[in-house]
Amino acid sequence: MRGTFDDQGRLFSYISPEQRVPARHPLRTIRALVREVLRDLDRDFRTLYSATGRPSIPPEQLLSALLLQVFYGVRSERQLMEHLDYNLLYRWFVGLSPDDAVWDATTFTKNRERLQAGDIFNRFMETLLNHTDVRPLLSDEHFSVDGTLIEAWAGHKSFKPKNDQDGDGANFHGTTRKNDTHASTTDPDSRLYRKSEGKESKLCYLGHAMMENRHGLAVTGSVTQATGTAEREASVDMLVEKASATHRITAGMDKAYDVKEHVERLRAKNITPHVAQNDTNRRSAIDGRTTRHTGYARSQTCRKMIECIFGWGKQHGTMRKTKLRGTDKVAAHFMLNLIGYNLIRIPKLLPGTG
Repeated sequence: MRGTFDDQGRLFSYISPEQRVPARHPLRTIRALVREVLRDLDRDFRTLYSATGRPSIPPEQLLSALLLQVFYGVRSERQLMEHLDYNLLYRWFVGLSPDDAVWDATTFTKNRERLQAGDIFNRFMETLLNHTDVRPLLSDEHFSVDGTLIEAWAGHKSFKPKNDQDGDGANFHGTTRKNDTHASTTDPDSRLYRKSEGKESKLCYLGHAMMENRHGLAVTGSVTQATGTAEREASVDMLVEKASATHRITAGMDKAYDVKEHVERLRAKNITPHVAQNDTNRRSAIDGRTTRHTGYARSQTCRKMIECIFGWGKQHGTMRKTKLRGTDKVAAHFMLNLIGYNLIRIPKLLPGTG
């Protein structure tokens, strides 16, 4: 017989969000990992918030919501709040009951700087990678580094001469503009930069990531101003944290890092540079002493995996163009992308959870 169509639906529900989420949903394993990491960060949260006054939105919920934005490529925090209002899966992940009211989107703006000042994003990454289930997945000897452009939320018309910041900036065609003489009025930290010859120049930042070569997990990252030497300088800063006088590591890199001074600097830091040879127009700084080893070829294979990290972020629309302004804010957003990439990858690597 034909069922009765009740357009109104029932007023009350006796099924919890926990029951509605499928048992094998990938967010279940991710949620368990996130909850353990957030519990370990409890002391850090206490130092950031006052013991008196009106209670704020719990930072655990804010971070969980931001991770959902990275996972599903939600284009704005305002749209994220819209989804969180009616999506039971999102509410379950964040820790909201079906009847809880969602907060205003401006809450992220107010609290992001607090979390950023407390170095919470970096602490989150460190705690995740030191998790008892995750640490065995990481290599402590073989790494790869690379950089990517992050387009700034600033237009070309805002890139004006430093001695004429009040001009309209509209008539820039046919003029010579340089970072030494010009600066953006809306995002002063951004720099005019192009990735390669023949490409257009954009106001942007450079994001840098380091990946371990065992399972391709991101272990650290940073954001710098876009300069011709930023990639090499950032790579040294990230790699020296893993190397020591008694512990030599290898570092896979692309042709952009094949500079004699850079290679010598890495070797002096007890780092073996497995840099792709750039012998198109000049002599490469990498010779047969390095390329003859089988580890060099393996490093080059693993090096290409780091492009998956940046590709994943751009595919989700979270690293294509950031709406944040300022190097520190962009760095926090970039680190959140690396955390999200790891949280997607780790459940597939853990036994019995893939």
